[in-house]
Amino acid sequence: MSSVFDVQKTIREILLKILDSHSLEQLNKVPAGFNNNIIWNIGHCISSQQVLVYKLSGLPTMVSEDFIAKYKKGTKPEGDVSQAEVDEIRTLLSTTLEKTKNDFESGLFVDYHEYTTSIGFTLRHVQGALDFNNYHEGLHTGIIMAQRKLV
Repeated sequence: MSSVFDVQKTIREILLKILDSHSLEQLNKVPAGFNNNIIWNIGHCISSQQVLVYKLSGLPTMVSEDFIAKYKKGTKPEGDVSQAEVDEIRTLLSTTLEKTKNDFESGLFVDYHEYTTSIGFTLRHVQGALDFNNYHEGLHTGIIMAQRKLV
């Protein structure tokens, strides 16, 4: 399972570099043709990982219900985020990855509530959720890469 965490670490490092190389204005700008922005996509990756891995395992998340609600599937930015929120998201990119890896290695994930994703893939256990999460974060990283050329 270490490869799944290596892939996620690489994705998260790419997202951190994007955060560090864009201004607050650029992170908040919704480019023409999109209904979200760079910072929403990054927050969405964190929110989704917490739901797919922790919530569906019946465990508490590292982020608040308000954070999950703000960045869950089907939402879009309702206004600009502050630098403080960008800083929180930046920290969460690393801390959620490390805690998930440690929790997985310690055997914390025992139960899992089956869930079928919007693309029709059924998650039956935490290993599947971790694999799918990497696909999902890769997809949003691609969207972010397109958006950064337009901001």
